[in-house]
Amino acid sequence: MTGNKIIENPVDMPVKFLIVRLSSIGDIILTTPVIRCLKQQVDGAEIHFLTKKRYVPVISANPYIDRIYEFDGLRKTLRTLKKENFHYLIDLHNNIRSAIIKSQMPAISFSFNKLNIEKWLLTTFGIDILPRVHLVDRYLETVKLFDVTNDSRGLDYFIPPEDELNLSDFPKPFCDEYVVFSIGANHATKRLPGEMIISLCKEMKLPVILAGGNDVSEVAQAVTDACGKMVMNCCGKFNINQSASLIRQANLVISHDTGLMHIAAAFKKRIISIWGNTTPRFGMSPYLAHHESAIFEVGGLRCRPCAKIGYRKCPKKHFRCMKDQNIKEIAEYACKLFFRQ
Repeated sequence: MTGNKIIENPVDMPVKFLIVRLSSIGDIILTTPVIRCLKQQVDGAEIHFLTKKRYVPVISANPYIDRIYEFDGLRKTLRTLKKENFHYLIDLHNNIRSAIIKSQMPAISFSFNKLNIEKWLLTTFGIDILPRVHLVDRYLETVKLFDVTNDSRGLDYFIPPEDELNLSDFPKPFCDEYVVFSIGANHATKRLPGEMIISLCKEMKLPVILAGGNDVSEVAQAVTDACGKMVMNCCGKFNINQSASLIRQANLVISHDTGLMHIAAAFKKRIISIWGNTTPRFGMSPYLAHHESAIFEVGGLRCRPCAKIGYRKCPKKHFRCMKDQNIKEIAEYACKLFFRQ
């Protein structure tokens, strides 16, 4: 935090906040309680949000945001932002770019603690001194001087009406009840191998819609070819808001540690999250999701977590954090949740 006091604004004058979170989908969704609580709990709060262009759709329909700015290089972005005369800058990214933005803006700034040292100790030496605090609550800690408190309503995700999917357009059996299986993730070590995804889909014997980006379209096609009519490949076929609609209408969501998992949490879905080289201990488990949600991770591995993000390949070459997952147990729990009312 820079500055040592809260500005006293005249009555009925807006209090302009700029929240900075440049990426990515999951991290941006995890900022939504800060957005909502500032808007609802600070009189006259006007909420502005800065992010990269590709992530604007994630928050484009959020009614608690007054204006969204696309990050367009430091010079152009700063030129635009300086015209707005923000009172406060809330840095929920806390990297070099956001630090430069803070240094060039006249607003009083607040930054959240990324706990990089604590994460490094855990991934490098297995020393776990991370606080038992979710990232959402650490984000909210950043704005505590405004007397903002957690309203315990969880995450927000708002879908533009034009992006809502009509399930009646889907083929049977996917036009009624189905599982969304989010098979993507930015790094391969956060994803089950394709053959294990196939095994899980076959073991469940449930209608499964595969969700994810173009980067996993080949894997998705291989799964579809192997599993037949009970699996539908939607990877790369919908935008982020349409994918959110798919999740909102699902009976159950199975996901790796990825942005779609957090969208599912926003809709209070039953979630089975499958963790590889990363760990919920980093504070990014499904936040206030349905109480029957479950986390599956392989314990007892000295090499896990090996990174706070991930790798293209397992550094130890065995990839036990995913290959040792109990597919039968995951499938049994998925079937149990699917038929719950």
